[in-house]
Formats: sequence, structure tokens, C-alpha cells
Amino acid sequence: MIQELLSKDGTSQLILSKIAELEGASIAELAKTISEGKTVIPYNSTRRLSKPCGIGEGLRTKINANIGTSSDEPDFTKEIAKLDVAIEYGADAVMDLSTGPNIKKIREELLARCRVPFGTVPIYEACAETFKRGRSVTEMEEDLILDVIEAQASEGVDFFTIHAGVTLKAVEIMQREGRLLDIVSRGGAILARWMLANRKENPLYSRFNEVLDIAKKFNVTISLGDGMRPGSIADATDGAQIQELITLGELVLEARKKDVQVIVEGPGHVPLNEVKLNVQLEKSICHGAPFYVLGPLVTDIAAGYDHISGAIGGAIAAAAGADFLCYLTPSEHLRLPDVNDVKEGVIASRIAAHAGDIAKGIRGAVERDKELSRARRRRDWAKQIKLCIDPKKAKEYRESASPNIKDVCTMCSEYCSIMMNDECFSKKGGKV
Repeated sequence: MIQELLSKDGTSQLILSKIAELEGASIAELAKTISEGKTVIPYNSTRRLSKPCGIGEGLRTKINANIGTSSDEPDFTKEIAKLDVAIEYGADAVMDLSTGPNIKKIREELLARCRVPFGTVPIYEACAETFKRGRSVTEMEEDLILDVIEAQASEGVDFFTIHAGVTLKAVEIMQREGRLLDIVSRGGAILARWMLANRKENPLYSRFNEVLDIAKKFNVTISLGDGMRPGSIADATDGAQIQELITLGELVLEARKKDVQVIVEGPGHVPLNEVKLNVQLEKSICHGAPFYVLGPLVTDIAAGYDHISGAIGGAIAAAAGADFLCYLTPSEHLRLPDVNDVKEGVIASRIAAHAGDIAKGIRGAVERDKELSRARRRRDWAKQIKLCIDPKKAKEYRESASPNIKDVCTMCSEYCSIMMNDECFSKKGGKV
């Protein structure tokens, strides 16, 4: 897959050229980091993306929006609306985490209209299919998991979350050390329950080579899931999490041997002072593979505002070298997100990503801020609004309160500092 991206055929060169142009990089620079496994371009060979993206070293920090049904909220038309809103407000990728009925139908509908890289978690469908057959999760068949992975790949899914690091050893460490919140990853919990009931190793680990064969066949990027991620800041950076990370580092090398693109997922709930450490650990243990973080959430008590908690952690993670942020919405831990939650989550995550890009010196990141500041200096409101992350909201706020002096705002009115600067520091003004 990596070699295909770097080949001279028309499709690959077109994708590389498009991403290089968007990132302000050269094709040679991009090709180098792809060949080293430090950058990935998720795209399935059966699908043509109108908005491909690169994720990794030296590139703009990307964000992902999770959508998908549950058994309590099965209406897939709502998920289509969420997909549209996520892309409208700037999500670089979307994942369908559906666990309700008609998973395949929902995925087909979403794939048909998704213009950005599209991801899934195949273990969810395997589990749902097992329930449909009247069996429990502990009776899930190993071959069914592989069949679901291949079926989704053939449909055009661009990247998979594969919880191959949830091993018997990691679960044993967690049980021995003790955790406040055991396993909070849905995929991780499914697999741990199966493993302990069957006294067998995780099939996604024991049969990882078969997963890689499928990924290579369809050019699917593997996202190594953090099934042992902490769900409480009290559990952050513990033995179980680190053991999983060590396993994922080994699997990164296996994927690269088979010419499969791979990224690594990370925590989770992490206190502020450990966010940078977690990024550094992943980059070191996982051989520079792109790092995909959920948040991280820097406090456990922000339910209703977890998009803010996640944006704080995400900004620090991005500044420290994380490459891909999975958004959090205000409804995290409380309910399935609605369309407005998706919008708020995408915007918060984009702010975090951009703040991180400024800190790590990504090409062109600070230029947009400077351009807005120049427009603010001129009191050019149209330009300011255009450059905002959410121009619609900025325009609504601006138009909702009309100042008496047209080119200031109602915050300061005639006491506008920028207007005073013009009078004081212009060529006609005085000097100290």
C-alpha cells in the first residue's frame, strides 16, 4: 500500500500532488515521510475521494468526527445529517460507529455521500451479527470477525480501528494493578470479555497477519485501537495502557513489513501534566507512527462540556506532536450526539488542532492568524469574519448588535482601542 502511494501511476501522483499543494509541502517531502511510516494517506483503492488528506509528520493536525447509531437511537437519517454537518464545519475524516440495526445499510448510505476518508470499527458489526444469530458476545466466531473486516474493506472503508493490543497479558496487568474504571473502550471490553470466557488470545492479535492481508488488498489504513485506554484520569499512563502501547509498537513494524499504512490510537482521560508524556511515549515506542488521540480529556467532571475538556487536551497533544484528533462533543458520556453536538465538537477540535499547529510551527498556520489581525487592525469586519473558524457564527454575532460608529463593535464603542491607535499612532498623530 505504501509502495502503491509512492508509485508513478496517475491516481497516486494526483493524490500526492493534491495533498502536497494543500499542505504547502513538496511531493518529495511527502513521499519521504510516507516511506518512513510517519505519514499516512487513508484511501481505499475501490473508492475515489474528492477530499483526501495526509496525516502525520510536518502536516496540519487533522480531526475526525465520530457518528453512528445505537440500539436506542437507530434512525440513520440523523446520521446522514451529522455527516453533512461534520464535513461542512471542517472534519478531515469521519468514522461510523453504528451499533444499532442495519449497520451495513447505514454504512453504504454514508459511504456514498462521504467526501473525506471514512473509518469504522469492524468488531462492532461482528458483535451485532453475533447477537442477531441469537448468540452472546462470548460465542462470537473468529472467522466472522475476519469476514466482516473483508466485507467492509470491499465496500470502500478507508481506515479501520483494530483493537489488536488488547491481549491477555494487558488484561492480566490491569486486573493485577487494579483500575478505577477497568476498560472503557467498547471494542476493548467486547474482546476482553471474549478472551476471558474462551481462555484464548485476542483473534485480532493472534490473526493480525490476516487482517494485514485484507488491508493490503484494498489499501485500507490500519488504526491500532487503544482498547486499554484510561477512562479516568486516575488510571492514566498505567501498566495496562503501557503494555498495550508496547504491543502496538510491535504491530506497527509488522504492518510496515507488509506494506500497510498504520496509525496508533491513544488516550483517553489524561491529566494535563501527562499529555505531552503520552505523545512522547507513543512516538518513541511506536516508531514515529502517526498518533491519533481521543481528546485527550483532561478532567472527568466536564460532562456537558467535554468538547472543551477535549479541546484543551487536544491542543496540548497536537503541540507535542499528535497528528490526528478525534473530536469530543458536549454530549460525551451522556447520550448519542445530535447534529448541533457534532457541529460544536468539530469546531472545538479544529480550534485545538490549529492552536497545536501554531505551537509546532506547521507551515502557514500562524499566517491565517496574522492575516486576521491585519484585518482587525484595519477594522475590516468582512475579512475578519471570513477568516474565522466559524464565519457563520461570527457574522451572526456581529450583525446582532449594531454600534453607533459603524467600524467598531458594541464591546467598546467609542472607546475602541484600535480606533484610538489610529488617531494616536497614524502618520498625522503625535509621537512620545
